Amino acid sequence: MQPSDKALVPFVSVDNMMRLIHHVGIEQMITELAAEIEADFKRWELFDKTPRVAAHSPHGVIELMPTSDGEAYGFKYVNGHPKNTTEGLQTVTAFGLLADVYTGYPTLLTEMTMLTALRTAATSALVGKYLAPKGATTMAMIGNGAQSEFQCLAFKALCGIDTVRLYDLDPRATGKCATNLAGKGLTVVSCKTAEEAIEGAQIITTCTADKKYATILTDNMVGPGVHINAIGGDCPGKTELHRDILLRSDIFVEYPEQTRIEGEIQALEPDHPVTEMWQVITGKAQGRRDAQQITLFDSVGFAIEDFSALRYIKKAIEGTAFFEPLDMLADPDDPRDLFGMLMRAK
Repeated sequence: MQPSDKALVPFVSVDNMMRLIHHVGIEQMITELAAEIEADFKRWELFDKTPRVAAHSPHGVIELMPTSDGEAYGFKYVNGHPKNTTEGLQTVTAFGLLADVYTGYPTLLTEMTMLTALRTAATSALVGKYLAPKGATTMAMIGNGAQSEFQCLAFKALCGIDTVRLYDLDPRATGKCATNLAGKGLTVVSCKTAEEAIEGAQIITTCTADKKYATILTDNMVGPGVHINAIGGDCPGKTELHRDILLRSDIFVEYPEQTRIEGEIQALEPDHPVTEMWQVITGKAQGRRDAQQITLFDSVGFAIEDFSALRYIKKAIEGTAFFEPLDMLADPDDPRDLFGMLMRAK
């Protein structure tokens, strides 16, 4: 018994996602994703918004990230298990689904481990476009794990940096990152300390994985005028920056209700002032004011960014071979006769 067209949902596997990325080009895809995210930030008020639903355990966290713009509904399943790398596993894995609000039928199922890496980098660099110092050429990349190369290439593509200074507690991670970035149009400098990495950097990106309060940057390491892209602190009890840095910075966030629970600002009072990035992007709030200002993007990742990525992929695969139809939905001849459909399948 062959499934009908109504039963089939486009599915993008990891293999097809990688083929699609190479077909489009990594930097081009990051740029296009950033444009999609920027467009959705401009209509931020239309979306359902809720902090992600998180199930914490001693081993890590498993999260669901849902949202809807009233016409489409999307969610992402994602985990964060820092201990996984010691077992030969990814720290983060993800998949996502897009559905039609009118019928409730899924319209896309896709891997999102690769896609999350791209959309996280796209969001970081999009924000950098608004907050980083004008003419910034150098970024310190502290934490050289799975996300680091994507971040470096995103800031190259969207913000015009030409030099990255790498540091990780594990020199092997730095070596991996430097090797992967060779020939990608960046000057790559491997550093032995975080202090060395931030020398001359106008942008500082922190992306470490340990699920604990940490101090990757101390107050004396951060001079005036820099933009800090803090993306490693993303759940309760997990931070990267000394509290005094926060007090000297103008802080920008995605969704305060989620960031106050999961971001760097969990270390501050609940009413500490922050600016939502959608307001900067729409012109309702000011971003960078002057050359001396320290701007801090306290990024934890929000469902609307994943929604943007899902919609982008749905459009990108149309008319291509970068997906396969998945027999996912029951489609009986009579919608009220699901049992009859089962019996006819004997």
